[in-house]
Amino acid sequence: MRRAGVLLHPTALPGSPVCGTFGTSAHQWLDLLADHGIKAWQLLPLAPPDSLGSPYSSPSSFALNGWLLDGEQLVVAGLLEQSDLDALPHGGDPGRLDLAGVDQRADLLAAALLQRFPQWNAALKERFATWRAQQSAWLVDHCRYWVLRRRFNAQPWWLWPQPLARRQRSALLALDREEQALLLQEALVQWQLQEQWQALLDHARQRGIQVIGDVPFYVAHDSADVWSHRRLFSAAADGSLSQQSGVPPDYFSATGQLWGTPVYRWPLHQLTRFRWWLRRLERQLSLVDLLRLDHFRALEAAWCVPGGDRTAEHGSWRPSPGGSLLRCLSRRYRGQHLPLIAEDLGVITPAVEALRDRYGLPGMKILQFAFDGDPENPYLPANYRGRNWCVYTGTHDNATCIGWWQQLSYEQRHRVERLVGPVQAPGWQLLELALASEADWAVVPLQDLLQLGDEARFNTPGTSEGNWQWRLSGGLEAIRGPLKGFGELAQRHQR
Repeated sequence: MRRAGVLLHPTALPGSPVCGTFGTSAHQWLDLLADHGIKAWQLLPLAPPDSLGSPYSSPSSFALNGWLLDGEQLVVAGLLEQSDLDALPHGGDPGRLDLAGVDQRADLLAAALLQRFPQWNAALKERFATWRAQQSAWLVDHCRYWVLRRRFNAQPWWLWPQPLARRQRSALLALDREEQALLLQEALVQWQLQEQWQALLDHARQRGIQVIGDVPFYVAHDSADVWSHRRLFSAAADGSLSQQSGVPPDYFSATGQLWGTPVYRWPLHQLTRFRWWLRRLERQLSLVDLLRLDHFRALEAAWCVPGGDRTAEHGSWRPSPGGSLLRCLSRRYRGQHLPLIAEDLGVITPAVEALRDRYGLPGMKILQFAFDGDPENPYLPANYRGRNWCVYTGTHDNATCIGWWQQLSYEQRHRVERLVGPVQAPGWQLLELALASEADWAVVPLQDLLQLGDEARFNTPGTSEGNWQWRLSGGLEAIRGPLKGFGELAQRHQR
């Protein structure tokens, strides 16, 4: 069955003072999608973001973002009192995520949760204890890392005192004794995030909506993952990197892109039969129905740059055992179709395509990339081979379609209009092109449905300010009309 979907990260939902949450607005959003026959909701990673708000540079590959914890749901569940919520700050711009306010609000909400914990009944405490034990493989070190980051004023792990940076057993045991309350607090937050998200996921499935998640390929240098499993990454005990990630120079950048995250020590992952990777993927797949694997091409070969370099120019391609990793994952799925989407953008070789196709993974097509004048452009719908594609008008990293159209030259606009006719609503016209294609999925960012300009752009790669902060201002009812129009358009293109 072909599916049409909308890309919207939960932080952009309305209905809360500083940031969207897993609360009422998220459930209403699902109902709006279902009411209009829209069958997919795509998210960005649900992990905690970095200090700039990016969920692609997270301090944890397993945890959920504490910003998304909904206070009203905690009151309904009997875990907080209304007075706890009334004491929280309520300011903020409804159209922008408040990076300063959201951390403060999340900390206060977490502290209130810990304060009320002794009053919970025995059944609730037992449920929590069971969940905490089940998740211990990642939760223990995530909570330790979170507490230590607070203790040392957000300094990276390699600047902590050596016994803690190098994870000496006696130092970790002392931490567990000294910080029982804060360790418990973060575990409680993660439990309730899981409970609230699971309720959303159940709601989506009841309404026939497929939830599409996202997982970055690399993990942040300063993260619980690298601190607790340093030997699996190209990081020394002092935090220095022998190799770092990036992509080579190309038409867009003469020096390439230097991402600065550790690369994987693949021989050690192979020795452990990819235990860490499989736990990571299985954790993410437990949260969604389908998972987009970012930078898929690095599963075949990755651009590795010497650790001390300041540009990506002098890197080299190093082979990755992605085929072996996917084979191990496939065994756990007993040969069933892997619920992954390959983000196969960038320098894609026949070997990368062969790896994607060997496991039947859908690839991605971005219509904004289709109009360079090359009749063989792989993003032109006429050049799609087969139906196993997820086609987008644009993604979170692109300009909105109106912003994209405004930046095109006369020649580029002429190429677009030869395919879609006179352009009046570029997002909707690209969307119709996506729906008319052979692709099995057609996904549109909500900003394009609402015909918003680049003031609503979610992220501009290579920049560090103003990203990840757009929110839908006003109530959800205001978008019922565009969603209805999208659903009707999708129905006309169903086959």
